[in-house]
This record gives sequence, C-alpha cells and structure tokens, in this order.
Amino acid sequence: MPLPMDKQMNPPLIQFEHVFFSYHSMPVLHDVSFTVESGEFMGIIGPNGGGKTTLLKLILGFLRPSRGCIRVFDQTPGISPQRTMPLAYVPQAMRFDRDFPISVEEVVLAGLLNHLPWYGCFSKQDRQVAHEALERVGLEKLKNAPFGTLSGGQAQRVLIARALVSHPQLLLLDEPTASVDSQAEADIYAILKELKGEMTILMVTHDLRAAIDHVERILCVQGRVFSLKPAEVCEHFVFGLYHLPIQSTPLTTP
Repeated sequence: MPLPMDKQMNPPLIQFEHVFFSYHSMPVLHDVSFTVESGEFMGIIGPNGGGKTTLLKLILGFLRPSRGCIRVFDQTPGISPQRTMPLAYVPQAMRFDRDFPISVEEVVLAGLLNHLPWYGCFSKQDRQVAHEALERVGLEKLKNAPFGTLSGGQAQRVLIARALVSHPQLLLLDEPTASVDSQAEADIYAILKELKGEMTILMVTHDLRAAIDHVERILCVQGRVFSLKPAEVCEHFVFGLYHLPIQSTPLTTP
C-alpha cells in the first residue's frame, strides 16, 4: 500500500528499519525499528551496555549497521556528506588538557570549523554568532576565560553553545547532566526547555525522573528499542530497574 501523500513529502527526520548492530561478535542492537518526527524532544534510557550511545553513533554515521536501513534527513549517515546534515552532537564529557590555552570563545567557534573558508579565519559574523550562542546558555561574560578553568556544569553549557552555533535542526546529547551538581543540571534543562520546538532533540540520560518531566517521548534501549510516553514509564523504571515494559511492544511509529 502506498504511503499517504504527506508521509511521502515529509519523511520522518530519523528512520530505523530492522537495524542490527554488533561489536565484532557481541550483539548490541537487535531488529530495531522506530521513527523520530521533526520537532520532537525525546529521552533515551536503558541500562549500561544496552545500546544508547551506539544508537547515537549510528545516527551520526560514526558506526554502520550490520543489517537494516537508517535514514537521517532522508540521507544515509556516514555515506552522505555530513555537512549536508544540519545536526550537532554534545558528548557526555570532553577530555582535554586543562592547561591547554584555549578560550571559551574558541571552543564555541570550533562548532563552525566545517564552515571555515579556504584561508582558515573566522569572520566577525562568526564571532558574533558564537557570542549569541554563549549568551543563550548564560555564559557570554566568560567568552575570554580559559576553558580549563570552568566548572563541570559551565563546561557542559559551553559544549551546548558549540553545538548551537551551527543552527542545527537535530541536537543529540549524550548524558548532558552527568557528573554535574543539581544547580548545573537545572540550568541545562532550562536551556533545553527553551530549545524545545525549535529543533529536534534526542537526549541520552540516566536521570529518569528529570526525563519524564521534560521529554515528550522516551526510547527504552535494551538490545531492542521500545517507544513510551512519559506517563507509561512504570515505577520500576523510575527506580532504575530496566526490565522491558510489560504492556509495550516494539514500535515502528511513534
């Protein structure tokens, strides 16, 4: 049966169809099918080793599935030129030498490296965009500060600014509130709340209670992927016991 006209003209932003992935002989994802529509704010939860970060890497094109099909912006990740995909990634942590002389502004400008002209200099407009991104995360006054002097929460907000500077349509975050204090966590969620609706957001998190309060849909990743509304997440999930939901089955649509 042919797809409805609106589905043909507006395919899902992300589409997984019967995706399998293994690290060598170790299966990680098994027959995963789901879609993400434009503008959704989704949480990704599951046990350690369940495949959450692997899922992000497949979307980014860093990994290729063993079997199945992945489409992001109706392109194949890792094959289509990455600069044609308006997405950005915020890692869980950035490993670097804290004595390395790089400023906050320079870290944010790194989000525009793909847009540099052949002569390799950032323009006045690039710097203005970087300042606006820092202002959005509440750190514009620290633009000249050494990045290595920032707190964990401030550093994470700078990484979010680095992602925002390229004006992505898809924002992927891998545990953005890990290893930060409660105030920094609240600051990060306030930023994401403001971004909600402006772009599609996928956020890996272990903080189930916060995720339930903020996201519109949850992907539970445990080898397979199950799609849940926040209200469907049972108390066992809240307590961190990642059994599969009794009443849920794998979904191919939201």
